Amino acid sequence: MISVIVTTYNQEKTIARTLDSILMQQCHMPIEIIIGEDCSTDGTRAVCQSYAELHPDTIRLIGNDHNKGIQDNYFDCMLAARGEYIGDCAGDDFWTDPLKLEKEVCILEQHPDVMLVHTDWNFYYESDGSTRPSGSQPFPAPITEGRKILKAILTQTARPVVHLCTSLYRKAPVLQALHEDEPMFRNKAYGCEDLQVAFVLAEQGNIAYLPDVTLNYSIGHNSISSPDDEIKQFRFKQRTTSLCCYMAQRQNIDISQFLQLRVFAMCMHAFRSHQASLAEETLACEQKWQVARNFRNKCLFAVMRHEGLWKAALALRRVFVRLKQAVR
Repeated sequence: MISVIVTTYNQEKTIARTLDSILMQQCHMPIEIIIGEDCSTDGTRAVCQSYAELHPDTIRLIGNDHNKGIQDNYFDCMLAARGEYIGDCAGDDFWTDPLKLEKEVCILEQHPDVMLVHTDWNFYYESDGSTRPSGSQPFPAPITEGRKILKAILTQTARPVVHLCTSLYRKAPVLQALHEDEPMFRNKAYGCEDLQVAFVLAEQGNIAYLPDVTLNYSIGHNSISSPDDEIKQFRFKQRTTSLCCYMAQRQNIDISQFLQLRVFAMCMHAFRSHQASLAEETLACEQKWQVARNFRNKCLFAVMRHEGLWKAALALRRVFVRLKQAVR
């Protein structure tokens, strides 16, 4: 059996679209859908309940009585899954290929050394329903030795090397890793669930890739990975980078250049939000992660140490933003 995990929170407007895209799958193997509804404050729970009542043999609704957060919600759903293979689709994304699971499970059945199969995907703009390609896949080979892409999984800054919502993977290796190192998966300081899964599966075996587009990844609205303000973006980068450091130490991988980029990104979020406390947190992270300060970061820290200079730099930035918008 294939178990498809759908974690959702306050996605009343999109969750039906997600579930419909899974229900349309044509696969020779039985499929179950496990919905982790994380105590939404809108009508998400009611939509999920209606689908569970319409498809009682396929959909299992786990309605949390309190908000667990993405990590506990996701891995509790995994522990409840009956399937040998796990698929994943967030409650604001949706699959576009009805043969997605069939293509992927055939590869897993034919290649026992493959731990995960993933595919290409498109960005989907909620504002007008348009799409654009996600960009070139950094490892487009049909099958890649997982250990060769461990560093790439950790140091992704543009598109993810493995988009978990396009994937189908073996459950057993992830459960084993969860048992051996539960904090890596459930520590709230890390704030995500997908990096760990891709990383431990790449540790265990090969990763397969299909160039087919099977997912529309929703953007243009507030979500965990694309939050709607500078402070939330700061927190997301801080948490995921802390996780990357933890996993890099696990395999003794040098990610120093990536850490410089992340410190700069956090500096910029602190700068644009005009939050001195975030600047101090960035400095603490720089020291904790043992990041050598480059020229860009030196300049940013220097500006943020002086309130007058900081205000002037923000005013100058606003002028440039307005000029850029006027040119457009």
